[in-house]
Amino acid sequence: MATLSGSMSKMHRKVALVIGNQSYSKRPLANSVNDANDLADALRIIGFEVTLGADCTHQEMANLIDDFADKIQDQDLVMFYFAGHGFQYKEQNYLLPVDADEKIKRETNIKFNSINAQETLESLSSQTSYVTIFILDCCREYLFDDTNKFRGAKSSGSGLHTMIAPGGTLLQFACAPGSLAADGGGQDRNGLYTKHLLKQIAVPNQHIDLIFSSVGAEVYKESKGKQMPYRVSSIMIAENIYLNPIDADSKWSPSPSSKRTPAPKTCSTPSGEHKPQPTLPIPSSSANIPANARWAQNGVTVAGGKGKGNATNQLNEPCGLCVDDDQTVVIPDCKNHRIIQWKKNDTTNGQVVAGDKGQGNRLNQLNQPTDVLIDKETDSFIICDWGNGRVVQWSRQSGTTQGKMLIDNITCWRLAMDEQRYLYVSDTLNNEVRRYQLGEKNGTLVAGGNGSDDGLNQLNEPTYLFVDRQQSVYVSDEQNHRVMKWNKGAREGIVVAGGQGQGNALTQLNNPNGLFVDALGTLCVADSWNNRVIRWTQGDKKQGTVIVGGNDYGAGANQFKYLRGLSFDRHGNLYVVDDGNHRVQRFSIE
Repeated sequence: MATLSGSMSKMHRKVALVIGNQSYSKRPLANSVNDANDLADALRIIGFEVTLGADCTHQEMANLIDDFADKIQDQDLVMFYFAGHGFQYKEQNYLLPVDADEKIKRETNIKFNSINAQETLESLSSQTSYVTIFILDCCREYLFDDTNKFRGAKSSGSGLHTMIAPGGTLLQFACAPGSLAADGGGQDRNGLYTKHLLKQIAVPNQHIDLIFSSVGAEVYKESKGKQMPYRVSSIMIAENIYLNPIDADSKWSPSPSSKRTPAPKTCSTPSGEHKPQPTLPIPSSSANIPANARWAQNGVTVAGGKGKGNATNQLNEPCGLCVDDDQTVVIPDCKNHRIIQWKKNDTTNGQVVAGDKGQGNRLNQLNQPTDVLIDKETDSFIICDWGNGRVVQWSRQSGTTQGKMLIDNITCWRLAMDEQRYLYVSDTLNNEVRRYQLGEKNGTLVAGGNGSDDGLNQLNEPTYLFVDRQQSVYVSDEQNHRVMKWNKGAREGIVVAGGQGQGNALTQLNNPNGLFVDALGTLCVADSWNNRVIRWTQGDKKQGTVIVGGNDYGAGANQFKYLRGLSFDRHGNLYVVDDGNHRVQRFSIE
């Protein structure tokens, strides 16, 4: 990401440590973990390598900060974010872990059982880093039980103290020193400051000063002047600093950092030869799902669900899935840099079928794969190798040790395939979808490509794709919170779901991800940040119906932590990638 004609060039790695604490035993907060999770997702989308912590004890916070500081490299763009409780003591600010109530009983405990914000800032703002951005959304009201034991600690309503920004640092408070920040209320998912930060953080080619100024203005406006964010900067760089630089004239170079966000979906099929072949999993024409169908509300884990990890019974931020005829589930296991499949009758362990040789760019390696298709004709997988900026083909025959390059130098994020064996690729950098004959390098524009906005000829972070038998392309237009349908040859798309702003009403979507269209033209969408799957029947574009989920963020059998891909098998059973729980759930049709 560094600077080319005033924008950041691709030289700077972007790394972030994001922590949200809310489960305090005596004074819990409502939205801090949501704030951290949502910001982490937003940062991954724009190329940050994110370390995420939620409800951390003091030791866990200290370890996260130390490990993160050790990994900072020369010329990195560094970001630190904390949401939770904080307070000032003797003109120093302290970030509170969730065990603060148990550990801090008197004044002498403070330094040893909380995190000194100034010391953390200084440890992360290495003189060799490019820029350090330090964000504190922790100016909430906090009091220990017996304030008589804390003579140096400010009382309720004091907020945080001013801080010194070392060279090359931007320090951002959610509110002015000595005042309090709103944690959000009612049905708000996020605190006031972070809600507006999420809206601005990924704006392309926006200088960081303008990003934080815009956030501050919106917070001040919504709070009716009660909350005024405060910023201190000691950055002395004579160039624009962009968090999401996009240079249309330069070739995109994949960052080694990652993006967990919209993970892939798609269960289609490609191949090198031009020969009609039904895609997998199930093209829209072959999944005959009744209009009044219902599904079990409790899902069954068919892959993962054993925590985040790299064992064969675990997943690490799965991105999408493809369901074969025999109900074998094939998953791009993004952060494990592998493709893993789980047989129908063996949900205990998966089998690695591609990659698993560590993160890298050799043909026997993958780098954060985000999508996979099954090509029946050549008995191979087609893999979107996002981190390497390429699409590769990998034989399903046992003994295969490496893939074959199909397309390189491509900003591939999601894949789909039609029955004429054209490959479709969503490109979140150029906000477009292109169609390729395999072997072709440039492709044909079929959706978007007119800048990042909400016009009918535009897309804003196109992610998941689905292609029907008429070669109509359905696109999850994530940041516009809508699903678009682009008929073959059309210059504009049609809104077929959402498009009513970001929200959780049945007329709205919130970061739509996976898509599926059945034989009747009924659309199913993984409504990611609403943690639900919602269904639009043909002709009803105003309001959808929740078919599974919608039961808050969680790990229960009827809950999700950010949906990614979804698909159906030939019997109409629904499969959903539950990214935050590192699992795939199957919901049986009733």
